[in-house]
Amino acid sequence: MISEPELVGEDGPGSSRDVVSGFDPEQGAAGGGRRRPGVLWAVAGVLATSAVWATAVFGYGIGRDGKPDPRGYRVESDSCTAMRLPALTKALGEQVAEPATELDGIEHPALHRIRCTVAFPMKETPARAGEDGGSEPGWSVEYGASLTAELHRETDPRPEFEASSTLTEVDGSVVERVERVPDLGDQAYLLIMEEGDLRLNVVEGGAVVRLALTGGTFTDDDSDDENGPPDDMAEPDVLAYRAELINDMREVMKALKAG
Repeated sequence: MISEPELVGEDGPGSSRDVVSGFDPEQGAAGGGRRRPGVLWAVAGVLATSAVWATAVFGYGIGRDGKPDPRGYRVESDSCTAMRLPALTKALGEQVAEPATELDGIEHPALHRIRCTVAFPMKETPARAGEDGGSEPGWSVEYGASLTAELHRETDPRPEFEASSTLTEVDGSVVERVERVPDLGDQAYLLIMEEGDLRLNVVEGGAVVRLALTGGTFTDDDSDDENGPPDDMAEPDVLAYRAELINDMREVMKALKAG
């Protein structure tokens, strides 16, 4: 079981312990007067309560009503336009079509969710003559990306998000490794799947954004070729586009806020 994601980088400023400041314990009572124990205990109680509340509000984005802070995110039926993916497009080629909106979207007072997919151009090898005089089918390699964006309005998605980082299987695919990505949202995890696919999950306030990159090879005639792809058709190396995936996630998050 994956118990603790690998930490990439260190926590920077802005953690909850750095948020509440300005109280100087060395400063004496105003006017040099005599301290009253009852008053000090009352003040200490107020400060402690305020510190805990400030940590919850600023560190976790939870308002006084217990609802998560949307942080400016907008997730609506037309939010798939945020899926421009400039870094992946530069590396893999122009998307073959506009992002397609999947049918499992949700528009509910408690939760808005959209899911979108795009495909990149296929790299193909033509059919060729086989050793037995017959012909071998052509092969193609294709990369695709999917985006899921959720905006939780009633409950904090953080506990469930943190629990998801310990999963050993997602949608029937084995999770090989989990890495924590610093300086991205409130928390971010990169899931590296056994098949080489990548899934980048980010939570920020009430928003949960997931961006995945997949790759695969197949024959042009959909037959099952036991010999596999030819030597000049390498298996897709999805992990090579890890940096592009992270950069594009930043662009997606900006677009969802601007939308």
